[in-house]
Amino acid sequence: MNCPSLTITFLGTGTSGGVPMIACNCEVCMSADVHDKRLRCSVLIQSKTTSFIIDCGPDFRYQMLREQVQHLDAVLITHSHKDHIAGLDDVRAFNFFSKKPMNIYAAASTMEALKREFYYAFLPGNLPGVPQFILHEITANDTFYIGDIPVMPVLVWHYKMPVLGFRMGKFTYITDANFIESDELEKIQNSEVLVLNALRKQEHISHFNLNQAIELAKNCYATTTYFTHISHQMGLHNQVSAELPDNNFLAFDGLKLFF
Repeated sequence: MNCPSLTITFLGTGTSGGVPMIACNCEVCMSADVHDKRLRCSVLIQSKTTSFIIDCGPDFRYQMLREQVQHLDAVLITHSHKDHIAGLDDVRAFNFFSKKPMNIYAAASTMEALKREFYYAFLPGNLPGVPQFILHEITANDTFYIGDIPVMPVLVWHYKMPVLGFRMGKFTYITDANFIESDELEKIQNSEVLVLNALRKQEHISHFNLNQAIELAKNCYATTTYFTHISHQMGLHNQVSAELPDNNFLAFDGLKLFF
């Protein structure tokens, strides 16, 4: 699976409530450190000829403006929770300037949720002003291409909900998970860069906590690991970063990786 050189931009690294969280006065939410300001989770993947995002949450519009993104070829959706799909209505801007629908890649169950959430985009008659999508069903069994970038889906579990992670060459991105079956773990072995959700230090019913994520990365022989989908309960970015093992890092909004 040959993959071109990639640029990875972390558009958001926060959990569903974002950081700071509304009405919270904890030291993380009150921090002046830019690393403690986390929008909802999303990542931008770019080669020289292809550009797409993984997940499209409620901060999508601002994320696109902040990074000055002029073109997207596609949107990959990991699962149908609101913090991962709420921004899809704003795809309308890309529809307008590109004069074509946006390619959306998702599992069948996620596509059904999109049809309910954004029902007006799927009504007959090509109503003016609504977002325009082309849905592509994907499964954990089949690698596919977006432009020149190969994408291998990885099935993970968000408590009892199936979620898709994705491996693109040496880069693996997994969010909203607390369990990965052994055959799917094989897909992400020896990733040069592994991105993994780590909600907080305390255990959680549907997310890896920090220690679980560190242990998983170690068992996968990841060269470098970045943790994302971080809540205000994790603690201050600088303090937690100082406690991490070598080659393990907290991701932060706006972080760029090149490889």
